[in-house]
Amino acid sequence: MKANWIGRLEEGVVAFLLAAMTLVTFMQVVARYVFNYSFTWALELSTYLFAGLIFLGISYGIRVGAHIGVDAVIKLMPARVAHVITILATVLCIVYGAIVFAGSWVYVERMYEIGIYAQDLPIEQWIPRAVLPIGFALMMYRFLQVLIDLLRGRQAHLLGDEAADALKYSADADDEISDREKP
Repeated sequence: MKANWIGRLEEGVVAFLLAAMTLVTFMQVVARYVFNYSFTWALELSTYLFAGLIFLGISYGIRVGAHIGVDAVIKLMPARVAHVITILATVLCIVYGAIVFAGSWVYVERMYEIGIYAQDLPIEQWIPRAVLPIGFALMMYRFLQVLIDLLRGRQAHLLGDEAADALKYSADADDEISDREKP
């Protein structure tokens, strides 16, 4: 069994963060406009939840090939050259992830040593900011998976194909419209 549990955990955490952020924001809006009351901690908590959603969502986007990029030149190249350039781009992404991971690790470690608390929540700031090294570690893990697939000669999707997706959704919409028009 592959490390499928990581993908499921990743999806679950991303879904939880999105739902929690939506719920906290909804509660704040209702409290403010219906009860003329405001939770002082709601904005800070929503910010931390959103940051978690972003930094954990990076690796999810790599896994499902949802990140956008400009690949028009790559598509014009011969398949072998495009494959080598994709491998190089993946290696550069791993190097970038390693650099940012190291920097974020030092940053979170310093926050832990200093012991600064959040403004409105009774937690130390290193706790919500730990999502930085965790997110970049997951990002490197996903890029390593892509790199291994590329080196083994498998088709790995580093980027989403917006044109293909648009054509697919357009065809689906056309089919749906023609189904409705049938007697």
